[in-house]
Amino acid sequence: MNYIEQYRRKINSGKLPANEDIKAVYDLIHRNIKEKVYRLDEDKAAKAIEFFERFCHHVKGMWAPERIRLELWQKAMISAIYGIVDAEGARWYREVLIGLGRKNGKTLLVSGAAELEAFTGEYGGEIYFTAPKLAQANLGYDGFYQMLRFEPDLLKRVKRRRSDIYYADRNTTVAPLAFNANTSDGFNISLGICDELAAWPATQGKKFYEVLKSSMGSRREPLLLSITTAGYINGGPYDELYSRATKVLKGSSKEQRLLPFLYHIDDLDKWNDMEELKKANPNLGISISVDFMREEIAVAETSFSKKAEFFTKYCCVKQNSSTAFLKAVDVQKSVVEIEDPLEYFRGSYCVAGIDLSRTTDLSAVVHLIEKQRTIYLLSHFWLPGDKIEDASARDDIPYLEMIQKGYLTPSGQGYIEYEDIETYMDKLLREYEIIPRMTGYDNYSSMYLVKHLGQKGYPLDDVRQGFNLNPAIDELENRLREGSLKVVRNDIMLAHLLDSATEQERTTKRRRLVKIDDRDFIHIDGVAATLCALIVRQKHYEVLEDLLKNED
Repeated sequence: MNYIEQYRRKINSGKLPANEDIKAVYDLIHRNIKEKVYRLDEDKAAKAIEFFERFCHHVKGMWAPERIRLELWQKAMISAIYGIVDAEGARWYREVLIGLGRKNGKTLLVSGAAELEAFTGEYGGEIYFTAPKLAQANLGYDGFYQMLRFEPDLLKRVKRRRSDIYYADRNTTVAPLAFNANTSDGFNISLGICDELAAWPATQGKKFYEVLKSSMGSRREPLLLSITTAGYINGGPYDELYSRATKVLKGSSKEQRLLPFLYHIDDLDKWNDMEELKKANPNLGISISVDFMREEIAVAETSFSKKAEFFTKYCCVKQNSSTAFLKAVDVQKSVVEIEDPLEYFRGSYCVAGIDLSRTTDLSAVVHLIEKQRTIYLLSHFWLPGDKIEDASARDDIPYLEMIQKGYLTPSGQGYIEYEDIETYMDKLLREYEIIPRMTGYDNYSSMYLVKHLGQKGYPLDDVRQGFNLNPAIDELENRLREGSLKVVRNDIMLAHLLDSATEQERTTKRRRLVKIDDRDFIHIDGVAATLCALIVRQKHYEVLEDLLKNED
């Protein structure tokens, strides 16, 4: 039985509620199987499901100690994790992120995963329930042991020692593990379970997650399984993993071993609607009763803090989270090849946007030029000449090739000489009559250049960054999706578009531009310049409309 395809069809037809991210992950799996990136071993998937339903028990509540009965969404998830394999039959996915509302059986899932790995996984397995504090790590670990108590044939095979549970026949250990990056360097983890990842502290949590991940290098079928509701911690491993996940789902990432199941509501205005809540709580009406949820909604309506708690725990929506907001397919279809773009746009009115680095890294200038009701995005970049080689290695972008193609200009030594940017803008204006009727800039880092441009008569407008860019973010996203904005090919610009994310302010729903994650090789300068240009275009369009249409 192919539960993956069965579930995919039901959520895409609307027979079962699901958000866009869940639909996207199952469409991705369907596409990869069809394109033979990997295959579904239905026998392996069936054996994993059979193990869960045969040996895993409820250990608390009204159903304890009955064996669990998996719902379709759980069968599809387990099939994807354990049944998708490579050409040699090895499990494909190595990192799994499961985001779920509270009381949807998270502890049962991870305890069952540990039980499956202990008794059927690799010989010499090391299985760890991990969390910032030992008490949290012990929740899943104790759930695992309680399950064994209901299966005497399994229980008699293991020995519970002071700090772990040991299965001698397979030389496998299961243990709780709290944060201690120094002592975990010697581990050889086969299954790592990261409980409530969204609550892990930022710096320490990211380091510990990387320690866990790096310890799996010698395993044939390693699995790092993170399961969590949303939370309040900013900049932690959850934010980083969530950002990577959204990029995978939008097709703008090259990584193929991360499998995200992001159950959350789509429409924040419907946070108290039962059908919408099923998108974050697929077991609503099963392990979590509708009456209980109604009571929680009533409590949430009494105060802002209670509502915020409800959003994170039952809507699975983080107050601020970074998500990739441009689909790779939309970006890719927007690209146009123009042999001589400056000549093509000769004699055009436009708006421009500037985003300057603090002199030591990439800077960007964007011109938005409308022709025949389509906006064209023309971009150019600068980088200090002596940093080209190091930046190429860091960013994994061949910047020397970008220079040869005319996308990038080396400028200065150690820092960018803003005169070079001024020269470029003068060239477009004087030689090609590409005339910016307004140029948006960020006052934070642009004063030297802005002063010189102003003295030359360029119309300029200071653009405030942050959530004030929300209207421009909406327009960029919508125009790329509908095809009314075309990107004149510049491979640096394309990388910046795909590395861009937004962070939403929950109370106002406004978004601001952020990097998809905070690694040094991620850049969004071109997008920042584009948003500056869009903002001034929106602000001044009523006055400049006749010129900007370039209809003469």
